Amino acid sequence: MAEFIKIYEDKPSEASIKKVVEVLRDGGLVIYPTDTVYGLGCDITNSRALERIAKIKGIKLEKANFSFVCSDLSNISDYVKQIDTSTFKILKRSLPGPYTFILPGNNDLPREFRKKKTVGIRVPDNAIALEIVKLLGNPIVSTSIHDDDEVLEYSTDPELIFEKWQNKVDMVIDGGYGDNIGSTIIDLSGYEPVVLREGKGSIDIF
Repeated sequence: MAEFIKIYEDKPSEASIKKVVEVLRDGGLVIYPTDTVYGLGCDITNSRALERIAKIKGIKLEKANFSFVCSDLSNISDYVKQIDTSTFKILKRSLPGPYTFILPGNNDLPREFRKKKTVGIRVPDNAIALEIVKLLGNPIVSTSIHDDDEVLEYSTDPELIFEKWQNKVDMVIDGGYGDNIGSTIIDLSGYEPVVLREGKGSIDIF
């Protein structure tokens, strides 16, 4: 059964963040808060954990469109091709924030994602998520937690999330109520930014 751990966003406890990172390093799956909806994540370098997430989502790993959650822009260059000045300006202006940016992947992507031409990059404006990624030292591969409820697309209450997911994951973080609007997805892999999904992030800046 998963561990349920309370972490406060305004002052994430170092000991708690350490605990989360240990679970991730051990190949564990963690449900954690972001600046939009709760995410299900694992260490990008752990093949076994990646397979587990794909299985939960009912998809083949190489076909999965997971996001890479990074702690800052310098993290991003590990996995994407060199970006031009205008793209960099867009990223700098929008991140951290409720956006997922689709960018051309480079040859340093984990083996499981090498066939993909593009990757989705996130730097959420949430201290808990950012501290976890910082301490882990590499991105978390992440996917949103969807709800079975027809009205609510995403689960927002950490206790209900725990109830539902406790036998599928290793840890659920209670970081307070989540949002129920996903991130805005912007494709920056072509000549012009293309809005693929309008979510919580304003599209006016594009």
